[in-house]
Amino acid sequence: QVQLVESGGGLVQAGGSLRLSCAASGSGFSINAMGWYRQVPGKQRELVASSASGGRTNYADSVKGRFTISRDNAKNTVYLQMNSLKPEDTGVYYCKAVGYYKGGRYFDGVYWGQGTQVTVSS
Repeated sequence: QVQLVESGGGLVQAGGSLRLSCAASGSGFSINAMGWYRQVPGKQRELVASSASGGRTNYADSVKGRFTISRDNAKNTVYLQMNSLKPEDTGVYYCKAVGYYKGGRYFDGVYWGQGTQVTVSS
C-alpha cells in the first residue's frame, strides 16, 4: 500500500511563492505517475499538474508559466513549485499517485495524500 505525505502549504500574499512536496512512504518500489490536484469548497477536485514516469508533464491552463512540477524518482517524491501566486490559487492541494513498480511487476491503484491548504491573500 502506498502512503503519500504532503507538506509545504501555508498562507502567502499574492505574487509570492510556495513549494509543495509529496513523498511516498516505504521503499523497494517506484511510483508510476504522480500529480497535484486542487479542491475548493463546493467544487470538484481539479488537476493542477501531473508527471508521468517517462517525464512527460501536463499543466492546467490557469497555472502554465507559473507552476512547475518535478520529481525525485529515487525518493518517490513529487514537488510543485508555485510562483506568482494568485488568490484564485487558494485551495486544498492533494497529491496523487497512480500505480507502482515492485519486483519487476506493475501494481495498479490510485493513492491520495491527506491534502495541504494553500491560501493566497490579495
